[in-house]
Amino acid sequence: MSVEQVSLLTSFALAAAFALSAVFGAVARATRFCTMGAISDVVNLGDWTRVRQWAAAGGVALIGFSALVFAGWVDADRTLYASNRILWLSALVGGLLFGFGMVLASGCGNKTLVRVGGGSLKALVVLLVMGIAAFATLKGITAVLRVATVDAVHLELAVNASLPEVLAGALRMQAAPLRLAIGLVAGGALIAWAAWGRRDARSLAGGLAIGALVVAAWWLSGHWAVVEEHPLTLEHVFLATNSGRAEALSFVTPVAYALDWLMFYSDANKLLTLGIASVAGVIVGAAAQALWAREFRWEGFAGSGDLAHHLGGAVLMGIGGVTAMGCTIGQGLSALSTLSLASLPAIVGIVVGAVASLKYQAWQLQRDL
Repeated sequence: MSVEQVSLLTSFALAAAFALSAVFGAVARATRFCTMGAISDVVNLGDWTRVRQWAAAGGVALIGFSALVFAGWVDADRTLYASNRILWLSALVGGLLFGFGMVLASGCGNKTLVRVGGGSLKALVVLLVMGIAAFATLKGITAVLRVATVDAVHLELAVNASLPEVLAGALRMQAAPLRLAIGLVAGGALIAWAAWGRRDARSLAGGLAIGALVVAAWWLSGHWAVVEEHPLTLEHVFLATNSGRAEALSFVTPVAYALDWLMFYSDANKLLTLGIASVAGVIVGAAAQALWAREFRWEGFAGSGDLAHHLGGAVLMGIGGVTAMGCTIGQGLSALSTLSLASLPAIVGIVVGAVASLKYQAWQLQRDL
């Protein structure tokens, strides 16, 4: 493959990432896909509809990724979440911070992008502050604190820290068939539970579509946009990824890289990546859906208290999302689909943090009455 062909493939991959994410944004907005909203519905209303929607997305993502690995199209050991080190404390603490923050900020990273597309100036402020806090936690002052504290606590394994690899080593089996079996059983159970007794077909369809888009993102970055031998470096390359590995959808770290790319655009070292294209895609897709449904509305802060809550939530999401290595989509769907062992403490942390934040808001409301 020539340098020109690599450049063309990179451009096609970026366009595809933008298109996939635009569909994601439109579907998420049209079907009200929101992890924070799902948790809030259960805590405040006892309504599990959107949790079932999330389960449908998780089931499809799990089955799809397992099938890609079994077919040899994606290497499970070369994804963003593949490591023999389990940063369990980082995942748990980061998840707690992110979960608490996303309630204060009226939505997770994905929901913030969707709300920006719908005309929310509040969400735009959250997006900017979250991106700054995330970048500081990647490479700035909070990164130093992260590395010196929670990242220092971890477990080391002899194999990739994912459930299939650990079980395959213990049972002396091949990991790929075992991964497919686990994916089919666990993913199928999630989809069956999501569909059981449902009356909201639109919500279920939205969850299935979100899961399929996560799988498509894995195929794009882990198979299609891959060069086995780059003409300049002769190395195996995952094109246009910030990590140099296969990546799927996530919406905290990519926001940080998007701000960095915009601010230092003239720097030749700052390259457009799939994650950055995905951030733009979700906003555009959500905006298109809002305009189509005639629901586009400008929205501002109600007052200084509202602003303070959203700023605090944005900072917590930026710090927490990077510390946990993902948000409700990054860890909740993309990492979960790989059966990464670090995804469980991250998801638990996000849920516990969100419930605590909802309880805090209820207490504050009662106090102010």
